[in-house]
Amino acid sequence: MHQPGQAVTFPRPDGQSAPGLAFHGPGPEAPAIVLIQEWWGLNEQIRGVARRLADAGYNVLVPDLYRGKQASAADEAQHLMGSLNFPDALFQDLAGAVTIAREHHGKVAVMGFCMGGALTLAAAVHLPAASAAVCFYGVPPAALADPHKLQVPLLAHFAEHDDWCTPAVVNNLAEQLRDVTIEHELHRYDAHHGFFNEARPEVHDAAASELAWQRTLTFLARHLAT
Repeated sequence: MHQPGQAVTFPRPDGQSAPGLAFHGPGPEAPAIVLIQEWWGLNEQIRGVARRLADAGYNVLVPDLYRGKQASAADEAQHLMGSLNFPDALFQDLAGAVTIAREHHGKVAVMGFCMGGALTLAAAVHLPAASAAVCFYGVPPAALADPHKLQVPLLAHFAEHDDWCTPAVVNNLAEQLRDVTIEHELHRYDAHHGFFNEARPEVHDAAASELAWQRTLTFLARHLAT
């Protein structure tokens, strides 16, 4: 039976509580991953990624940034993402999640897709309590995070065929990271935006997904080893 995830709440720096789902790895001594949703919300697909990470040996906390709301169509997702307070999500929900994960499990990485990828890169700039960050096809607005100020080792995956994180956007990010001394890897795939999402057969690419997954596991093992 698939682990459904345990509903949890965790404290934010401002004293409020944030909701999420916890997926348990082999034990509390295993390191943790804060997993950030795509613009669709905390849906079954992102829960599946959390289960895969738990099966790979990690404790996983998925903050529910939309507070229970989910989208099945792009216009709904656009509305939900447009309504999200990104600084609040970053400096309160994600900061709180990283803090609680560190307290319980030691080392923690941040990982996210699409909107969550943009927040992951922002977390790698602003949340140095994390030990690593894995970004899938997301770049934050310049006002939210300056990649020159990267503080956390970063692994980034991008699609060559992407009308959001276009090749020009990715080239600009690579140029910004060129002189950064913190370890970073940037990989590009002959695939479309969302290629890791098996629930979207029109863009899913099995070969690119598997290569990105293996690179991710290798990177996480290196930086979360205790």
